Amino acid sequence: MQSINRFLYGPTPEERVRAWQTKLRAESRQLDREMRQLEIATNKARLSVKQLAKKGDVKSAKILAREVVRSNKQKDRLSVSKARLGSIGHQLQQQLALVKVTGALQKSTEIMKLSNQLVKLPQISQSMREMSMEMTKAGIMEEMIEDTLDMDEDDELEDEADAEVENVLFELTEGKLGEATTVHHELPSAEVDDDETERVMEKYRQELNGLLSG
Repeated sequence: MQSINRFLYGPTPEERVRAWQTKLRAESRQLDREMRQLEIATNKARLSVKQLAKKGDVKSAKILAREVVRSNKQKDRLSVSKARLGSIGHQLQQQLALVKVTGALQKSTEIMKLSNQLVKLPQISQSMREMSMEMTKAGIMEEMIEDTLDMDEDDELEDEADAEVENVLFELTEGKLGEATTVHHELPSAEVDDDETERVMEKYRQELNGLLSG
């Protein structure tokens, strides 16, 4: 009888919720993997920034430090998104309790708000769109409102990056950034291998950009 009902009416509310919870856990694990990859790449870049700054090549150090700043912002964004996935999972668990009482899924403005925020993250945008469509059909949420605000953070990054880059360099050079900047023009050009510096910078920039644009 249960298989016949599933054929006629589709999955039960409980089955739908458990399927969504499984998807949420899978997306959360994917964000964990991306955060670990970012951490590894960022640590390598931070070491390179420190080496460049100590050599007196502050210009190159600042360029690479900007990528470190972008990476840190992305890690924060991924961490917040993972917490939002967990919040949706908690809300769905509450839906299971309601189903036992009412026999149906209930509309949730909280799930809708969290889903709208998560759709903006490229890594899970497609999955969240699909899940949101399923939840809309199930009556949990209304159709999603397209909102492209905050999708492009380049302007915000330009406004904030200089101060943050200075902080990164100050930390990585143990407070010697000012000294490195002062003596930079006095260093013999032979001490800074431009070709090698460019190769190192390009390597880490490509590695970080590949993760940040994923």
